[in-house]
Amino acid sequence: MSKNVKITTRISIIDLFAPHSCRGCGRLGSPLCNRCKKYILSTTHSICPYCHQPSTGLCTCHKITLPVYTIGERSGLLDLALHAYKYDSTRALAPVLAALLAARLPSNLPATTVIVPLPTATHHIRSRGFDHTRLLAKHLSRITGFPVAKLLLRSHNTVQVGTDKTTRIAQARSAYALNPHSTISSSVTYLLLDDIWTTGASMLAAADILKSAGAHNLVLTPLAISVL
Repeated sequence: MSKNVKITTRISIIDLFAPHSCRGCGRLGSPLCNRCKKYILSTTHSICPYCHQPSTGLCTCHKITLPVYTIGERSGLLDLALHAYKYDSTRALAPVLAALLAARLPSNLPATTVIVPLPTATHHIRSRGFDHTRLLAKHLSRITGFPVAKLLLRSHNTVQVGTDKTTRIAQARSAYALNPHSTISSSVTYLLLDDIWTTGASMLAAADILKSAGAHNLVLTPLAISVL
């Protein structure tokens, strides 16, 4: 895929009459203006997604063996945008966040790459009115050209927000199951997509399921990594 990814979004007729305001600076016209998007992409992030300690490469904890690509740390402007998307149901941020994530992906991902969104709890979909992770996958697919595959199913709808790391890990191991109608190929690169990496329990559990099914090439792509 090309690294030359546009981070602008199309203006709809609705936007002309009820324009969004930037979640960062308040400027009218977009839920995140170009200046704030550029600022987010200009910010470097050097934190280990597992132990959350500063790291400039492979962390000495050696817990993460899979490549992880993310927009950045969950703080500042990025945190404001994520909160608006995830908790305020601001759908217009889906293409914006997808474009920011696409800009962080390496240019040498193979053409056979497949996007695999982590399944969202049913009651969260009902409360938001849409599946926020699947919508992100849809927009990321439009940008990258990679197809989206529903390879994982949700086994239970236990909420992880507010739980400790040990509880999250235990819940995550039983939260997902392989879609019985899916086909896993050892030659395909599977890009696992989720919103926020807190302990990594969900993404690592999902990765283990795909590994057990025969996936050899996995890439983890959370939108942001929480700073604990």
